[in-house]
Amino acid sequence: MKIKVKVAPKEHKEFILKADFIRLDDLLKNLSLVNTGGHAKIVIQDGEVKVNGETCTMRGKKLRSGDFVEYEHIIYDVK
Repeated sequence: MKIKVKVAPKEHKEFILKADFIRLDDLLKNLSLVNTGGHAKIVIQDGEVKVNGETCTMRGKKLRSGDFVEYEHIIYDVK
């Protein structure tokens, strides 16, 4: 017996940069995805965040225009 599973397309949202780059932990805080820097550190180090399709555990990762971040099945495009 085969089981077919439909996967819903992931939601995309935009984040507009106001500088040349933003750190990953600051992006999560600015988007109100986490409450504090400590919370951001935990979700990043636990591997819950992907940057450009790959799990990223560096909370200070610099994000620039063209990068995208996935957290809780939502993709945030950095513009």
